[in-house]
Amino acid sequence: MSPVTAGVLQLLALIAVLALVHVPLGNYMARVYSSDKHLRVEKWIYKGIGANPDTEMRWPAYMRGILAFSLAGLLFLYALQRLQGILPASLGFSSVNPAQSFNTAVSFVANTNWQSYYGEQTMGHVVQTAGLAVQNFVSAAVGMAVAVALVRGFARARTGELGNFWADLVRGTVRILVPIATVAAVVLVASGAIQNFAGIHEVGQFTGGSQQWNGGAVASQEVIKELGTNGGGYFNANAAHPFENPNAFSNLLEIFLILVIPFSLTRTFGVMVGSVRQGYAILGAMAVIWVGFSALMMWTEFAHHGAALQAAGGAMEGKETRLGIGGSSIFAVSTTLTSTGAVNSFHSSYTGFGGGIAMLGMMLGEIAPGGVGSGLYGMLIMAVIAVFIAGLMVGRTPEYLGKKIGSREIKLAALYILITPALVLVFTSLSMALPTPPSSMLNSGAHGFSEVLYAFTSASNNNGSAFAGLNANTDWFNTMTGLAMLFGRFLPMVFVLALAGSLAEQRQVPVTVGTLRTEKPMFTGLLVGAILIITGLTYFPALALGPLAEGLA
Repeated sequence: MSPVTAGVLQLLALIAVLALVHVPLGNYMARVYSSDKHLRVEKWIYKGIGANPDTEMRWPAYMRGILAFSLAGLLFLYALQRLQGILPASLGFSSVNPAQSFNTAVSFVANTNWQSYYGEQTMGHVVQTAGLAVQNFVSAAVGMAVAVALVRGFARARTGELGNFWADLVRGTVRILVPIATVAAVVLVASGAIQNFAGIHEVGQFTGGSQQWNGGAVASQEVIKELGTNGGGYFNANAAHPFENPNAFSNLLEIFLILVIPFSLTRTFGVMVGSVRQGYAILGAMAVIWVGFSALMMWTEFAHHGAALQAAGGAMEGKETRLGIGGSSIFAVSTTLTSTGAVNSFHSSYTGFGGGIAMLGMMLGEIAPGGVGSGLYGMLIMAVIAVFIAGLMVGRTPEYLGKKIGSREIKLAALYILITPALVLVFTSLSMALPTPPSSMLNSGAHGFSEVLYAFTSASNNNGSAFAGLNANTDWFNTMTGLAMLFGRFLPMVFVLALAGSLAEQRQVPVTVGTLRTEKPMFTGLLVGAILIITGLTYFPALALGPLAEGLA
């Protein structure tokens, strides 16, 4: 079988399995977030944190809950790293320095998992499991909660209440993330991933010395890093490491875990707003972009230019031979079109256009299908923008799902889509203009610029992947990427929840002959076009200086 055929078959297999679970998982999540009953373990959690899960919240109270919970998690994770030197099972590692501790705490709380350190040489078992792995669960649950709050804004009328943050957080964790992660971890261990609390082992004798490896609860953390679209690896090589991702089957499993909740949440959305066809329209837009990007990435990486590429069957630099170009390309697209950031190959070694595709996936806002929760609410914001554009064309007040899109709603949507590009471009400009930050670049010219642009695109969009050539473990990049992750995570949430509150206060507008049919394929096409055009106009100058210049050279 040719490598191209293998890549296409992997893509088709993923589509088939995702389609198989779409309806049951989406319906299940809708029931979870609509239920008025609480499990016994959930009641214990509510009692422990002093929360009343039956109290409805308006959007300011919902946002305060998110900020309070996230701040507590940030401070706990920061303290855990600073105290690592005196913690048990630290594997002899010292405490993490303040700048690195701040960056890592922000990164995992913000669902980014940007890592400017070597995981197996920096973090002991306690920090990895009690700190990083826990945040992988709860930061994902926060994103899902915000998405559900926005859906309720569309579904409810003449009330500003969006549900209860604490109930949504706990249910998302206990009823959705933990059960799926538990089953998937067992499958991953059976596939060859490790799961233990072993110490450091000296492995083999090589010319010039030996190699050391430490064990860890790798499989369980690997599963939630993908399922929760987190991305932080136990090892520096991330999912390219055979302890995390042993073979082609585990590779497909991990890609499936990255995509399954974001794609299925469109079904949840359709069920909760009372029209599954609306969910299919959003799903269609996500699927068109994901499949298109996957095909384009495989084409750029399989293109045979030069003797070396012809001999290897494609651009194999930076890719694992056990996974191949097809598996690596689909993984790269899936991890950058979501907020995952896990890597099974090194994006800096991709062709110029291939690296640009990965970067563009993040620049779209990671909405196809996006992160758990964040992908759905990001796509719904773009749907509001698309409806507004359609309304301008026909001179009619835009409506979406029975709610009028007035000046307040469009201002909030516009602020949402502007904040991330502003963070990316401002921080990249500062890093290139100041004398010290450019010294962190491994390469010069267009590729070196791409390293910096990719870093802040990844941080601001809460992705976490990197071009790998950039030395980001400096005070400048630890601080600036930390700020980009904080602002890129929580400022958009403010605008999303404010929009949800505004929509929930409105009364339902009846459908008329002039209402735009947003469940039709034509609207899906409009939505995809709006996404690509808005992103292109925003980022094209920066892309022209980096990956496009390199690809055309």
